[in-house]
Amino acid sequence: MNKFVFSSSATVYGENKVPFVETMDLLPTTNPYGETKAISERILIHVVKANPDFSVSLLRYFNPVGAHESGLIGESSSGIPNNLMPYVTQVAKGKLEKLRIFGNDYKTVDGTGVRDYIHVVDLAEGHIAAIEKLTEGVQIYNLGTGQGTSVLQLIHAFKKVNNTKVPYEIVGRRPGDIASCYADSSKAERELGWKAKCGIKEMFRDALRFENKTK
Repeated sequence: MNKFVFSSSATVYGENKVPFVETMDLLPTTNPYGETKAISERILIHVVKANPDFSVSLLRYFNPVGAHESGLIGESSSGIPNNLMPYVTQVAKGKLEKLRIFGNDYKTVDGTGVRDYIHVVDLAEGHIAAIEKLTEGVQIYNLGTGQGTSVLQLIHAFKKVNNTKVPYEIVGRRPGDIASCYADSSKAERELGWKAKCGIKEMFRDALRFENKTK
């Protein structure tokens, strides 16, 4: 087997100027997770150089959220989730008392971090497109919507769409977090014929549907 699709991350870009494009230098200096992804990318690039018959597609995820629309497949976390969406849904369901927002003094629209949230089904379809279009050498693609949404914007939209409360408190920043992170995904659209189809409303709907079906 000489075809490989790697799940990388937007964290490899670090403190670059948004929107992030695939040709940028990688600057994951503040994020150990992003550094591991950047190292893995470099290893795979070297593998291709050593073996020209080997083909690699590096997919840089932005912020996957949501669940399958059936509500049967989703992200289930024990304790306090590390990812925002299951945290929000568990607070909305009353499983957790309140959401902690890490920092409100970033240079963003409302001081909270801005991220590019992409529906997990769109992400899965991006993998299919990458596999089907995989050619010789190394291909790199951003998988995101190209839209930045702040944490507070996300919470307020979730409350409106689902007609529910999401209590929250502002706490200090987390080490390694950056102010803004969103994609330029035009390369994936141009070369793979892929574009995110789902919006925030679908992400909320499917995430809460999965949460309602879990104990």
